[in-house]
Amino acid sequence: MEESSHQNHSITFSNSTTSAFLRKIKEHAPTLLISGSILLLLTGLIVTATVLCIIFFSPLILFTSPIWFPIGAFLFVVTAGFMSLCGFGGAVVAGLSWIYRYFRGMHPPGPDQFGNGRSWIYDTASHVKDHATQYDS
Repeated sequence: MEESSHQNHSITFSNSTTSAFLRKIKEHAPTLLISGSILLLLTGLIVTATVLCIIFFSPLILFTSPIWFPIGAFLFVVTAGFMSLCGFGGAVVAGLSWIYRYFRGMHPPGPDQFGNGRSWIYDTASHVKDHATQYDS
């Protein structure tokens, strides 16, 4: 009979942080196994409860939908309007702040672009005027 030799099939890593991480996992393996099992059990219970609630409450939701749809639509419109109002209000405050700082000489970001835009509009208007006078005569 041959004597069977037991070989160590554990993986060795040269990186010390990897081996330290694996050592910590081995130390906490029972705790991780118990925690994972509990979370898996709770996930199954939650999915089962959700499916049962959908099955039992679907008729109630279906019969009361003429009430829920207008309420939901009204709440959606009110929420969207409030959020739009807040967004536009913030944009107005930011714009007025920029204008105030510009006219007070505090040089907010982009005043040179504002001046460039003004000269671009003036140049475009003068070119259009020149073309119009050429075709007019």
